[in-house]
Amino acid sequence: MSDSKFTIPVVQELLDSELSERSPVPSLQEKILAIRNSLRPGQQQMADWQSGPLAISAVPGAGKSTGMAAAAAIAIARQYERSSFRRQLVVVTFTRSAAANIKAKIRKFLRDDLHLPQTGFFVYTLHGLALNIANRHSDLSGLQLENVTLITPTQSHRFIRTAVEQWITNNPDRYLRLLEGHQFDGEETERLRRQSVLRTEVLPELANTVIHEAKSSGISPELLRKWSKQTTDEYGILNVAAGLYEQYQNLMRSRDFIDYDDMILAALRVLENDSARRVEQNQVFAVFEDEAQDSSPLQTQLLEILASDAGDNSSLLTDAIHRVSTADSCTDAMNRVSPNSALNLVRVGDPNQAINSTFTPADPIYFRQFCEECDRIERLATMDRAGRSTRIIIEAANFALKWINNQWLAATNNKQQIPDNRQVPFRLQTIRPVEAGDPQTNANPAPIGRGLELYTPRDIHHTVDLLSQRVVELFGEDPTKNSAAVLVRENRQGRWLTEALTSVCKEHNIILYDVGERDRRSHVPQEILALLQFCDRPHSPDYLKAALEALVQRQLIPTQDLNALASLPEEFLYPGPLAAPQLETVQKAARLCRSLLRARLELPLYQLISFLALTLNYDQAELATADKLAERVNQQIAGNSSMGGMLSALSEIVSSERFEPVETEDSEERYTRRGQLTIITMHKAKGLDWDYVFLPFLHENLIPGRFWVPPQSQFLGDFTLSEVARAQIRATLHEESVIPDVSQAWEVAKNLKTSEEYRLLYVAMTRAKLLLWMSAAQKAPFTWSKPDNLQEQAPCPVFPALKRQFPECVMNLAVMSKQA
Repeated sequence: MSDSKFTIPVVQELLDSELSERSPVPSLQEKILAIRNSLRPGQQQMADWQSGPLAISAVPGAGKSTGMAAAAAIAIARQYERSSFRRQLVVVTFTRSAAANIKAKIRKFLRDDLHLPQTGFFVYTLHGLALNIANRHSDLSGLQLENVTLITPTQSHRFIRTAVEQWITNNPDRYLRLLEGHQFDGEETERLRRQSVLRTEVLPELANTVIHEAKSSGISPELLRKWSKQTTDEYGILNVAAGLYEQYQNLMRSRDFIDYDDMILAALRVLENDSARRVEQNQVFAVFEDEAQDSSPLQTQLLEILASDAGDNSSLLTDAIHRVSTADSCTDAMNRVSPNSALNLVRVGDPNQAINSTFTPADPIYFRQFCEECDRIERLATMDRAGRSTRIIIEAANFALKWINNQWLAATNNKQQIPDNRQVPFRLQTIRPVEAGDPQTNANPAPIGRGLELYTPRDIHHTVDLLSQRVVELFGEDPTKNSAAVLVRENRQGRWLTEALTSVCKEHNIILYDVGERDRRSHVPQEILALLQFCDRPHSPDYLKAALEALVQRQLIPTQDLNALASLPEEFLYPGPLAAPQLETVQKAARLCRSLLRARLELPLYQLISFLALTLNYDQAELATADKLAERVNQQIAGNSSMGGMLSALSEIVSSERFEPVETEDSEERYTRRGQLTIITMHKAKGLDWDYVFLPFLHENLIPGRFWVPPQSQFLGDFTLSEVARAQIRATLHEESVIPDVSQAWEVAKNLKTSEEYRLLYVAMTRAKLLLWMSAAQKAPFTWSKPDNLQEQAPCPVFPALKRQFPECVMNLAVMSKQA
């Protein structure tokens, strides 16, 4: 809807106030007006909110966080005017770093612009909000936090592996049907191969996918079984998934483990209770949600209930609670939004930056529906002006969006129809440059060079040559002046690039920061495990060598021939009087190892991890991570405390969980430092920006890519069970008339992946401020696990279209090579 259609009475009140006779000290209304007038039109619409539902659809670089912080501060200020009873504003965002960022901005507005106390609001991640509610009402939530352990399981986690084995034992006939696949001659070697594939790959992947999809939507195993009766596939995929899900839930309950979805469910159990719900709602006057396109159905329900008035008996609230208590499928809640709704909920997001729905339960369809329903009642604002990028980058991103949608509609023979929000990858939303006089410093800056540079190198090695040459030119004599990043589709590309660029960056004093390598540093659990295994079995050559490697890595002992030391552990640790004299470097290593063994004997078991962290000379963040690890392990082995139990728990964490380190430094700052070339995945780059952005390796086999059925599991068919199940579950949640069969579900899954990959490219393109460098080499690896196996690769379909649309940005490599 246009800005002119969006009107709220408060604007006129503020203008009247400004025109009235004023005292020398500005009134609160005048301060509010000053903040509002400093904002862009879309941000002003958010600041004008007073009550009811409001959707904000924002383009990349539009200033979402600044607009939300200003709107939050204004909403808090109005609460000061209205009553002596202070209810709180709840602000919810996606990550801890984003929460810290928006909290700081709200405080600044309250302190510097409004001269009010920096109170009246809370900022949470969604899971942090849920845990807070569940913890305050532990009798209702069923969560006794001192007794439960929070995990983030992967498909290799022992609970999922055990659930698979238990399901196989309990369902021999269904397992045999999977084993037979499309055809099977009974040959024993093939039987064993298929058994291994099913037990270690297919069924764990199905379990992991469906558990997250179902739990995040409030779906029980019983409801999955009910849905499975509406399907006719030969394997009964949803029925198999329901059985795996049920086994997993039983295992979690028996061990007092919870996952992140359990936290949301626990909070919703609290809000089922009338008294507890009123208590929670009476503390909140509104909920502001950032990154709303990444919400799952249950998260949306939680915010809807919390944002409803305590006395509200509307169908929206009643139905939301009904869905929680019955685990029924999610209906289209937003069809009940009305101008007079008591739902005080402001949701801000960008449907075109929804890039998590094919590997997490996030589903952008719900935010799109919210936007449509709010538009219908004239409660939709669009933040479409962005000052981040130079104009040529904005034009390229807008062109890519429209071109992809047009190609999509042409391919589906739908071009003459008005598409619904499930048919096209993008919401038709154009980025516009800011207007003259915009408060942003250096908004829509002048481009560097052509602003957009399109390259077609011979191969990936030529790509590195061109990229490194451009990096050196851009950083120039003062490497600390600008920021730059190479955005890759997968971490394997990042590792290869880091090796290729290290020498060039070192020569020109450019810091090279591989985010993937740093993020892979679950090194704290791994190093602690290595030292503990050595303490438990010091005479094992393997464990001794692993411990020595950790000590060398931490620069606590000099680099030396560790194989020679580890081959004779007793002689190394406790040399006898007849042994040859040890070198000083060996003596230092032996003394440190003996001190570890002495600590094992003298310290209580629960103190060992903290002691080892200090021995390894960890920094502040690593020590905090080690404390978190120690608390987790000690909690897990409580009641059965032993070195064996500790090693088992720690091994499980290292091998099959994503153990998140404690970060004491703002991660966004680390990624965007000046004088640094950051190598980062496109997914991780969301929400960040750099002066120069490089997008190499833009090939069709990765973007948009295609679903690939591993050869080892093709005996089941030309599809994967996990993606078929995901598509069937989402079709039911979207209230489609029938659950798609296997072939239809596989097509839906492929379309969802294609859409998301294109949105990922759009996100990557819009990270650049001054220069966007894009390339698609003629030869590239088919798989980046074998980067030396080069072959002809087609470019991402958008890339040739960009070259045709922006011919002046196509770089002439022949001329460049002559100049070089």
